[in-house]
Amino acid sequence: MEIKKDILWRVYLIYFIICLFGVSIISKICIIQFKEGDKWKAQAQSFSTKFFDIEAVRGNIYDANGSLLATSLPYFETGMDVNTEAITDDIFYDNVDSLAYKLSSLFKDKSQKEYNKTLRKARKDGDRWVVLKRDVSYTDLQKMKKFPLLRKGKNRGGFVYLQTNVRERPFQFLAARTIGKLNDNGTGKSYGLEVAFDSTLQGKSGHRLMQKIAGNVWRPINDDNEVDPEDGNDIVSTIDINVQDVAENSLMNCLKKHGADHGSLILMEIKTGEVKAIANLKRNNKDTASYLENLNYAVGVATVPGSTFKLPSLVAAMEDFNLNLDEIVDIGDGTCYYSDAKVSDSHHPEKSKITVKEVFEQSSNVGVTKIITRYYAKDPQKYIDRLYKMGLNSPLNVTIPGEAAPYIKDTKDKSWSKISLPWISYGYESRITPLQILNFYSAVVNNGKMMRPIFVKEVRNKGKVLKTFEPEIINPSICSAATVAKAKIMMEGVVLNGTGKGIKGSCYQVAGKTGTAQLGMVNGKQTYQASFVGYFPADNPKYSCIVVISAPSGDAYYGAAVAGPVFKDVADKVYSTSLEIHKEINGEQAAYAVKAPSVKTGNQSEMNYVLTALKVKSSSEDNKAEWVSGGSKDSSTVILTTKNIEETLKKGVVPNVVGMTARDVLYLLENNNYMHVKLTGSGAVSSQSLAAGTEFKKGTEIVLELGTTLTTPLNPLSLKKGEGVVGEKPAKKVGNLAKKGNG
Repeated sequence: MEIKKDILWRVYLIYFIICLFGVSIISKICIIQFKEGDKWKAQAQSFSTKFFDIEAVRGNIYDANGSLLATSLPYFETGMDVNTEAITDDIFYDNVDSLAYKLSSLFKDKSQKEYNKTLRKARKDGDRWVVLKRDVSYTDLQKMKKFPLLRKGKNRGGFVYLQTNVRERPFQFLAARTIGKLNDNGTGKSYGLEVAFDSTLQGKSGHRLMQKIAGNVWRPINDDNEVDPEDGNDIVSTIDINVQDVAENSLMNCLKKHGADHGSLILMEIKTGEVKAIANLKRNNKDTASYLENLNYAVGVATVPGSTFKLPSLVAAMEDFNLNLDEIVDIGDGTCYYSDAKVSDSHHPEKSKITVKEVFEQSSNVGVTKIITRYYAKDPQKYIDRLYKMGLNSPLNVTIPGEAAPYIKDTKDKSWSKISLPWISYGYESRITPLQILNFYSAVVNNGKMMRPIFVKEVRNKGKVLKTFEPEIINPSICSAATVAKAKIMMEGVVLNGTGKGIKGSCYQVAGKTGTAQLGMVNGKQTYQASFVGYFPADNPKYSCIVVISAPSGDAYYGAAVAGPVFKDVADKVYSTSLEIHKEINGEQAAYAVKAPSVKTGNQSEMNYVLTALKVKSSSEDNKAEWVSGGSKDSSTVILTTKNIEETLKKGVVPNVVGMTARDVLYLLENNNYMHVKLTGSGAVSSQSLAAGTEFKKGTEIVLELGTTLTTPLNPLSLKKGEGVVGEKPAKKVGNLAKKGNG
């Protein structure tokens, strides 16, 4: 009995526990179903559906003339829901063969059989998503929209495509570092205008609801929840791609010719600071015969400026001590010492005593150091302060990221020594970028007004200008007008008389400064940096340009010989295409001042036809006269004087035929057997054997010597716009006249 009770007690306990456990499960189910139902439904939904961003189309980057420098091209991932409700078995199997054929013909990556097999298998397996092709161009997408089944669209044909945008530079490496990239080749490195104006270019992303289906594939659903993206704004840069092309090709040829390691070039508009061309090329480590744009040396790398820094040094002395160009400097034999440190000139001077102007023209290191130490030895900080006041120690804060900060040693610097002052004066113990040194030269030429270099002119949206970047003044006056005048004379002298003689323009004047700096020893050999910085036209400065060539490996390493030709190539291109800086060849007043063209004696009606076709004004003494000779009445009118040649012949008197063409003379004199004509030479009649007024008998021989042409050739500059060109009809008429005798 006790055993039975014990067993029952245990059974009841187990039953109670089971019931309690069941109640707790039911309770939890109720809580999940009714109290926490919404929460878990949303969480479950999040595992199968999700909002994805729709990338906005990034804005374009244009050059100053509207050429595309960077743009976003759309590419698409295309797919198909082969089991959408609208596609019945009959519709699918009636069209799948044709669809497979079209896809194979368009992409040529798979055979018709392979496409057919993929689509049929997906239909059989109940798949809701089949990737047809990735990276489809916009043009091919439009073709796909006309294919069987796909032409029915998303709901009825199951056709779905997702857009991605790929950034392209139509001109490839031209100005590549300046235009820039975001996350270059997946490295995470970003640079150039793409970074500086990222917020302007990127636009606003949209979003799309997508559902995860078998195979961990996401497909878009429910168009009602889709928010379209807003495309980014466009920017118009200051770069002129035509000049950029010349700059990069000339720089490339120079680097190859001299076997240099790298080089840079910048062309700037002086009054606005607009950068029209900027090139940076570095030897390709994988192919040493080629060069790439892989670093913006012009903006991001500060190096020793060398002799181009002599202008800031002399400008400082002119400002602080009114240094005159005719002041005499004794350079001795072209060497001097500062605390046992030697300074020497690369070329032995012709004379030991030269002027300040000649010091600059001949780029005398000794001369510059003597000038600066003469005035600043007792107070070198005054020299440094003047350089700082002119902004040479401050970055330009340009829009392109990565600008290197300049470095000009202060007297408080621990490394300052007794040789620092003379060394800095001719371009050592300092670091400055090519853009910074160019901007200083531009400021001096711009009457002392320093502008901030700018790379972008406008921000636009669908052609509408949203923002304009106006020229910005950094320093209204880095030096006085008197100093500006002296500096211009010195820079013009460099090209006319000094180290830059080979850089003279053919029809315009160039001014500037050559530079050659020692960079250090590489493999036991001294390396150099050759540069030229200048402006043109010298009499009316419009553009400034700097060329820097680093580590040329040949025997030539001086600035004029290496960098100068590149400067000239770019200057020639700009000058030839910039009409606003050309001197007017023929103003309106000058055009009318040119005498009207001389005209041979000939038939009046035909002559009037030709003059009318050429739009040359004429006036006749007798409009009914058959034969006339031409002469000038004023600067724009031809006077046609009557020639009674036929009446003279009828009287038996020899006419004056000098100046007439041979054909006209033959027509007149041999007509009706008046005279027998013998010709010698070619051209118009210069003399006649029988003098005018002499009586003759029919058949008398006359010898005409030919050789004189028009005394005043027809000058196209004497004609107005459109003159001097015979159209199709007048040209034919002239040919017909020649047959009769009027050439």
